[in-house]
Amino acid sequence: MGDARMKLHWSPRSPFVRKVMIVLHETGLLGQVDCVRSVVAVHMTPHPAVMADNPLGKIPTLVTGEGLALFDSRVICEYLDLRAGTGLLPSEPGPRMAQLRWQALGDGLTDILLVWRTELTRPAGAWEAVTDGWRSKVRASLDLLEAEAAALAETPFGLGHVAVLCALGQLDFRWPDCGWRARAPQLAAWEAAQATRPSVAATMVMDDEGGAGDVTAGQLWF
Repeated sequence: MGDARMKLHWSPRSPFVRKVMIVLHETGLLGQVDCVRSVVAVHMTPHPAVMADNPLGKIPTLVTGEGLALFDSRVICEYLDLRAGTGLLPSEPGPRMAQLRWQALGDGLTDILLVWRTELTRPAGAWEAVTDGWRSKVRASLDLLEAEAAALAETPFGLGHVAVLCALGQLDFRWPDCGWRARAPQLAAWEAAQATRPSVAATMVMDDEGGAGDVTAGQLWF
């Protein structure tokens, strides 16, 4: 697929960028990518450099060595896995669907957490009917993952695991006192074991602007 270097629009605070970074570690492709710090947010003017590569103005955006811009962490991660042949997304239907299903759940959970945080920072205040619904969905997602913790542990590491870990990492980053581990102890044990994996340990979400990560602590108690 070419030897030219790739470019990744990147932020250490983005859980979806973290998905890509974990896959870059897992595939051994990290050394072939230049990470470009790109600040984007729904309340900000679109980043011109990101917009030049991605009309949606979102990160992560990966530009391949051939100059093809790829959008969305799912597409980027699958491209990297195919490029490296690591099998994080298996070809066999059963294992593949398992990973895609967990990826959809993890990504969906992360989406809720991101829009929830934005809602909580509105000057007019959060719409409780909406945030109450999100709380129910987060709890239900954790309950399902708790029920499937043994399956997560028994299944070879893949893109679904990556997505779930990034969602749990977002909970820890923005809601560090929410108590999700007490609600899902088997899931917590699985997460603790995965936290020692080099690709996971090397990609912890961080705030590089000096602010506190727990800006909404206390809003998502279980």
